[in-house]
Amino acid sequence: MARGLWKGAISFGLVNVPVELYSAQKRSAGIDLTMLDKRDLAPVGYKRVNKASGNEVPWDDVVKGYEYEDDKYVVLSEEDFRRANPDASKTVDIMAFVDLTDIDPQYFETPYYLAPGKRGEKAYALLRDAMAKAGKAGIATVVIRTKQYLAALVPQDDALVLNTLRYHDELKSAKDLDIPDKLKGHKASPKELDMALTLIDDMADEWQPEKYRDTYHEDLMHRIEAKIRAGQTEEITEPEAEARPAKGAEVIDLMSLLKKSVAGGRKGAAQERQPERERKPKRAARKRRAA
Repeated sequence: MARGLWKGAISFGLVNVPVELYSAQKRSAGIDLTMLDKRDLAPVGYKRVNKASGNEVPWDDVVKGYEYEDDKYVVLSEEDFRRANPDASKTVDIMAFVDLTDIDPQYFETPYYLAPGKRGEKAYALLRDAMAKAGKAGIATVVIRTKQYLAALVPQDDALVLNTLRYHDELKSAKDLDIPDKLKGHKASPKELDMALTLIDDMADEWQPEKYRDTYHEDLMHRIEAKIRAGQTEEITEPEAEARPAKGAEVIDLMSLLKKSVAGGRKGAAQERQPERERKPKRAARKRRAA
């Protein structure tokens, strides 16, 4: 397994569970893009420059500082961050247990794994199993690097997952949205609601995260390869002019769209359930008709 971020303990009541914190995120598989000057397509570099001398500063000579007066700094090292509160910097301090379903999705931020430390396996398993049976998440505070986070400790299979949470005052309220007054009091008709519920029911499935993948990455690579084949490597693609909507186009027939969606969904679902050997003749028949 990858190197842990720190070793510490989960604290709840008088119980301490030795653990090690690991990131649960894989490195991004995104496309590595280089910043270019569009005038001559030369790469644009990034430099750490000493603002007094104008000279580049190597990473090894970069330290963190807090400006307590104009142009006066307190230099801080990793040891200063640890000494600020030695216990908080290496402790997942559980303050309460709550129903996991009571935590709104917008609060969740970044997942981490907590692995049991040496001689902590029994206490780790006890906490994990007790939380799973109670259906609870532990709300805790934890310091990661230089920031204290609110976090939810959640049992998942054989492991404990620590998911950092956004603080309440870090989130914007939905009340701040510019929602038209006519929409606030709008209610769907019973027929529209029934049809929408039918569509939701037809599309219902079990959550299987492995079924989903980043298809945009592949599409963008196809776009890049097409530009290379066409010899358009140095062309900057300008956005197309947006077509103006026809007069009255904002009027949407919801029932018509819902009916078509339900019909299409049922047809697709029926085909998906149909055995492969029954579908092959139909595809062959389509090919003969096309010929």
